[in-house]
Amino acid sequence: MQSLKLQGEIIASGLQFPEGPVALTDGSVLVVEIAGGRLLRVSPDRRVSVVAKLGGGPNGAALGPDGQCYICNNGGFSWRTDDGFTRPTGPSEDYAGGSIQRVDVETGAVTTLYTHCDGVPLHGPNDIVFDTQGGFWFTDFGKTFEDRILRGAVYYARIDGSAIRRVAHPVLTPNGIGLSPDGQTLYVSETETSRLWSYAVEAPGVLTQEPWPSPCGGRLVHGLPGYQRFDSLAVEQGGNICVATLVRGGISVFSPAGQWLEFHEAPEGYCTNICFGGADLRTAYITLSGYGQLLAVPWPRAGLAL
Repeated sequence: MQSLKLQGEIIASGLQFPEGPVALTDGSVLVVEIAGGRLLRVSPDRRVSVVAKLGGGPNGAALGPDGQCYICNNGGFSWRTDDGFTRPTGPSEDYAGGSIQRVDVETGAVTTLYTHCDGVPLHGPNDIVFDTQGGFWFTDFGKTFEDRILRGAVYYARIDGSAIRRVAHPVLTPNGIGLSPDGQTLYVSETETSRLWSYAVEAPGVLTQEPWPSPCGGRLVHGLPGYQRFDSLAVEQGGNICVATLVRGGISVFSPAGQWLEFHEAPEGYCTNICFGGADLRTAYITLSGYGQLLAVPWPRAGLAL
């Protein structure tokens, strides 16, 4: 494993726990504020403007085939700040469940698409990826309370709000999600176990389930030793999986075969999300959430666009 350091530029700061970066073709970057309940746009000249007020806890984001931005809203967290470093500590006092939202990035209009699946509430939608069939996969992290954890799951849904189904359950704190370049493999990162799982995609909304003793129906790609935690992820054009890693903050890069290739160390422990942008998709936009920053880093290989 090659150990590196993230070398780049802070292009936005003072954000309220940013996550879910999405690079746009005009050079700007969308980013959510989980603590602020907003979707923001960071322009190429580094001006920050509000696209929409979402409420709750907007988490992962991605552009749909219709050009609108789809948001996983976890329903909200409570927070603690020490010496300028902010972290979530549990559900917000007004937590009432999670949702999937759609935002018109031109007008800021917000539509709530899903709050339940088969009558069961969404607990904490976290991250999202679109396929080429008019649908999207998303993780539901679950919700952690002082005395219990609501277990998470992976879902598949249509962008028009017409259909949603649970495709993998239970998953313990599923977070990042991404598709291989050919769309045939779905990757899911688990936060508390620091495990990366893969699922073979049989059809839109249908995954191959590995038998017991797999706890979630996935195939283990890699699990890091020691106390580390996985957050969101992005996939390179060559197929490597780049997982934002907490505690030892940085980006862990794995091959599809499960080899730990690189670790790109971040300047803080809450390195939460990564996406690729720029003309050649070789700029990594990385959220450093504890101190509220968006970092732009030249990446050694091209990534897939969200």
